[in-house]
Amino acid sequence: MTTVIAVPPSLDEQTFEQVFEQLAPVPDGEKLLIDARHARWASPYGLAALLCVAQSRHERADFAVPENPDTLSYWSRTGFFRHAAELYDLHGHVPREREAHESDVLLELTPITRTDDVHGVVGRIQQKAADILHGQLNLDTAVTGAFGMTLSESCQNIVEHAGLGGWVAVQTYRYTKRLGRRVVVIAVCDAGVGFRKSLESSPSHRHSDRWDDAMALEDAVLRAVSRFRHGDKGRGQGLAGIRRFVGRWEGKLTVRSGTARLAITPDWDEDVPMTESLPYFPGAQMQIVIPERLGDAPVRSRTAAPRSRTGR
Repeated sequence: MTTVIAVPPSLDEQTFEQVFEQLAPVPDGEKLLIDARHARWASPYGLAALLCVAQSRHERADFAVPENPDTLSYWSRTGFFRHAAELYDLHGHVPREREAHESDVLLELTPITRTDDVHGVVGRIQQKAADILHGQLNLDTAVTGAFGMTLSESCQNIVEHAGLGGWVAVQTYRYTKRLGRRVVVIAVCDAGVGFRKSLESSPSHRHSDRWDDAMALEDAVLRAVSRFRHGDKGRGQGLAGIRRFVGRWEGKLTVRSGTARLAITPDWDEDVPMTESLPYFPGAQMQIVIPERLGDAPVRSRTAAPRSRTGR
């Protein structure tokens, strides 16, 4: 028996929940067909998370590729099919692999398994990021170094916490749904152990009846709690740095892990700060959105208020 998972026409961090909902009740050994024939658009998060779906299954799944030629062309440029062919049995017309080329708006889907991969990603995008952030998004030139740090820390989370590899992708496009201006989007996704299990591996972790995926996200993102010992200088501070960067530049950060999703949102977005009781999916899926600069003063982002350890 094969279970068909329908991919929505527009695939981003919000609509991908439809995929997670369909996937959650399917036993791990059951055959899957990921049906993307009617997909018309996908964000970097959507494409990276599709690779994580295959990563999360022991049984190799089938994948029906989009039928729209423009969608096929774009997905091919992102490198999606190159990675998907290693994880899925592809069905439909798959475009011929193009020669690798540099784009001024895109870091192709790139696998992250080792710290060397992280250094390679940051090195590849450094000058490109400067051109995009200053030239296209009107951000201060000083932001370039902070952007590189943010990208590095996002990828390093995969190396240190996932337990297996993941993917990163970066793109700029016009965000018409809410802003009506250009944004740069970083997506970093894996299907590894997730934040809760990672923090549970710490020698200092104390189990609580209130301990769950939501509290693990709050600890990691809002309190900078790490599974590493306090003496390991710099460990566990990556997400805190990412949060500060996003807040300073009126950006948005979302992190999903297990059954919870935390959002740090600016005034231009109305996302819910914390969502719980989501369909379970392993690992961590992160997205960072930094918008084009229109004014002079940064706007403080809103964040989820940490719950107390004795109640919600």
